Amino acid sequence: MTTPVLDIKAILEQLPHRYPFVLVDRVVELEPKKRILAQKNVSYNEPFFPGHFPIHPVMPGVLIIEALAQAAGLLSFNSMDDKPSDNSVFYFVGIDNCRFKRPVVPGDILMLDVEVRKVSRGIWMYVAKALVDGKVVAEADLMCTAREV
Repeated sequence: MTTPVLDIKAILEQLPHRYPFVLVDRVVELEPKKRILAQKNVSYNEPFFPGHFPIHPVMPGVLIIEALAQAAGLLSFNSMDDKPSDNSVFYFVGIDNCRFKRPVVPGDILMLDVEVRKVSRGIWMYVAKALVDGKVVAEADLMCTAREV
């Protein structure tokens, strides 16, 4: 097992999310202003599985996209010259070309691969893919922006 670039402690220092909504467990690769590869360990103990679906637990697609957005936020925060403040949040401003290829189930290791496509006037544009066992399970073009609240 490789040492993470960012462990959960470092992730929690940068993301405003907290349990049960932290969807990134570690960052395994990070090239500021270019790319991030992060990991989400999908466990049966996730709070959404009892209701989605009791007879066949599946991770909701919107949470897969949210996990990609959290990885994108980590990439952006690590690409800026200073750390985010306690009042920094990262908002979606758009999701295009979103596709789901197969279900994500308990026991899967969801790899979150996000690349910066462009940054313009405070809007970050990314190409994002979620993979399990090297196969794409979801993909989307994401647009986000950082704001102080």
